[in-house]
Amino acid sequence: VNALYLLVLLSLLHATDSFYVPGVAPINFHRNDPVEIKAVKLTSSRTQLPYEYYSLPFCQPTKITYKAENLGEVLRGDRIVNTPFQVSMSVEKKCEVLCNFPNKPVTLTVEQSKLIAERIREDYYVHLIADNLPVATRLEFYSNREEEEKKKEKDVQFEHGYRLGFMDGNKFYLHNHLSFILYYHREDVEENQEPTYRVVRFEVIPQSIKLEDLKADEKGMCTLPEATGSAPQEIDPSKENQMLFTYSVHWEESDIKWASRWDTYLTMSDVQIHWFSIINSVVVVFFLSGILSMIIIRTLRKDIANYNKEDDIEDTMEESGWKLVHGDVFRPPQYPMILSSLLGSGIQLFCMILIVIFVAMLGMLSPSSRGALMTTACFLFMFMGVFGGFFAGRLYRTLKGHRWKKGAFCTATLYPGVVFGICFVLNCFIWGKHSSGAVPFPTMVALLCMWFGISLPLVYLGYYFGFRKQPYDNPVRTNQIPRQIPEQRWYMNKFVGILMAGILPFGAMFIELFFIFSAIWENQFYYLFGFLFLVFIILVVSCSQISIVMVYFQLCAEDYRWWWRTFLVSGGSAFYVLIYAIFYFVNKLDIVEFIPSLLYFGYTALMVLSFWLLTGTIGFYAAYMFVRKIYAAVKID
Repeated sequence: VNALYLLVLLSLLHATDSFYVPGVAPINFHRNDPVEIKAVKLTSSRTQLPYEYYSLPFCQPTKITYKAENLGEVLRGDRIVNTPFQVSMSVEKKCEVLCNFPNKPVTLTVEQSKLIAERIREDYYVHLIADNLPVATRLEFYSNREEEEKKKEKDVQFEHGYRLGFMDGNKFYLHNHLSFILYYHREDVEENQEPTYRVVRFEVIPQSIKLEDLKADEKGMCTLPEATGSAPQEIDPSKENQMLFTYSVHWEESDIKWASRWDTYLTMSDVQIHWFSIINSVVVVFFLSGILSMIIIRTLRKDIANYNKEDDIEDTMEESGWKLVHGDVFRPPQYPMILSSLLGSGIQLFCMILIVIFVAMLGMLSPSSRGALMTTACFLFMFMGVFGGFFAGRLYRTLKGHRWKKGAFCTATLYPGVVFGICFVLNCFIWGKHSSGAVPFPTMVALLCMWFGISLPLVYLGYYFGFRKQPYDNPVRTNQIPRQIPEQRWYMNKFVGILMAGILPFGAMFIELFFIFSAIWENQFYYLFGFLFLVFIILVVSCSQISIVMVYFQLCAEDYRWWWRTFLVSGGSAFYVLIYAIFYFVNKLDIVEFIPSLLYFGYTALMVLSFWLLTGTIGFYAAYMFVRKIYAAVKID
């Protein structure tokens, strides 16, 4: 299995000559060449459950073949399958009946009618692809401009996929006629050669047309009624329904080059908002850094100068502040194994996220290579186990731990085990709904094999070397007897600390969070990885700064139990992410049923947990370096 997965990974990372590195090479079509239309899935932002295309009684080809999928596609619920649409390059079709009989209507049973009506009520969209380009529905609306300009300019937006149908009152209507509009770009060729074309856009106008109005003949041709006089095709869930599935094809030439054919899909969100949020965050971070460095460097310099002067003048002067706890500041905390395991997983996540965002920023994980982002993330997390293990092992040794094998096992299984457990429980519910979003059993076994075959050995390897290496050197010796901790003020409480520390990092990234949420939960594409990389850097800087301030205040209050506290407090922004997720659920999504809500909160819990580990780890290491630095600067007898 491992060899197989390495091959899969290498094939994914294999560079092609095209613009997107692991993307798809362009396909050149000649006139009359078949352009295959495939179906991906049905999705709805109301239920969050994707379904296979043929879970509904659509017309089927004589032989159904599914595309072999990568790990990311399987996890996303894509099940790419062929369809009976016959489309040829630059060949127009006025109106054609889709199913095998020339003009014999399709009869839907009561069960099928009920199912279609339910999917229409749940606001399902159908996703098709032609030459790997997803279908989009054009939405035109007038923006709030002046009256004069209104006549001239319409704003165009695109919706992914097309709506299965619509409701009017309590009646259900199915979109049974699809007008495909495909745009092609003519490539430059030699004079005597046949011209070649590339598909650069795929639009659809779905219509609902009653059986009687379609007037199909013996050859399978049909005539579309005039727009004014036609009635839509109603689906009555209480009885059998008769209808025709039809389609038409229209080709248009376009100036869009093949390399930029995804731009329409990716420029659906407003870039100015991102710039605004980035500038805002950068200003906040610089402002924060200025204040911090001023306070801390000035105060610290004064502190260190005073302490060092006092030593010279007389030893009898009373010590105060953070120097008092020098004999206890490096006393190992409770549960050192769990702390080092969590920090190891945090390092693993940090390395994975950094590499994924960086590679995606270079345009290598574009949406045209479906599922590449998730596949890469999964493999990277497995391989980054070496670093996670190394850092966890070294810290565990520093904290006077001696059971390294148990520590390594804890690092390799604690966080991934929680993730796997939650996902498995959610998967059982999705299975029960027969959704294509359920991870198939073989994939689950393969993921387990990857976890125990790649990740676990790598964590052990890293842990072994980390544990053998010199522990981090602490600049002061630890006393035999722990000193009394004075009673703390209310604002030194852990929970107050979490609330205070979380707000700035969260403020720096919350606009990006909105776009990420809408990409995950509302079927949008997310492709602003350049912005995401900047936001990630800002997040790292602000977490480190906050963590240093919090640990300084804590030591000044003569509380030396900072190991766990720093980790918990730095992860404070995860609490705000949770609050934001609840706000998003209530305000933006109209999810009403139990299972979709469970899915939303299950996946949100995983996000919050991962985010807490990530920010907690960043804060912990920043604080640890700071503490070692300041105690190294003071002369202590």
